[in-house]
Amino acid sequence: MRWEELDREPCSLARALSVVGDRWTLMVLRECFLRIRRFEEFEQRLGIARHVLADRLKKLTDAGVLEKTPYQERPRREEYRLTEKGLALYPVLVTLLDWGDRYMSGKDGPPLLRRHKTCGHVMQAVPACSECGEPVGPRDVAVERGPGAPADLVVPQSPSNSAVDK
Repeated sequence: MRWEELDREPCSLARALSVVGDRWTLMVLRECFLRIRRFEEFEQRLGIARHVLADRLKKLTDAGVLEKTPYQERPRREEYRLTEKGLALYPVLVTLLDWGDRYMSGKDGPPLLRRHKTCGHVMQAVPACSECGEPVGPRDVAVERGPGAPADLVVPQSPSNSAVDK
């Protein structure tokens, strides 16, 4: 598997990584979810080289994760806004944030908290079954072939048919 060919792999994770699989892209997305929209703001907050930032924003725009929206006509200026496809990445980033808060925070705890506006509680990401709502972990999921699987795809099976051995 070659990095530049991930978008053609018969694996949804590989294809997703072809769009968001580098650290600067994830940091740009973090800023988008913090409502940063303008090139200069990204550049200032991230301390990223202009050409690297321009490349990541173009890649995210070309992939339909961000869209450019004019906010000024003379001179024409545009900002970057998350599309529906981009907003769908929120659970991914929140899950990574929770992992970082748990395993990478200092002794004082996480630098930012996320408070649910509806109930007022500080929240964490909890993967749940879309059908029954029950929380799920890696041992609660069986992996099987999907309709987009190529004929030669081999799906490894553990004796219990779970994603992770118990």
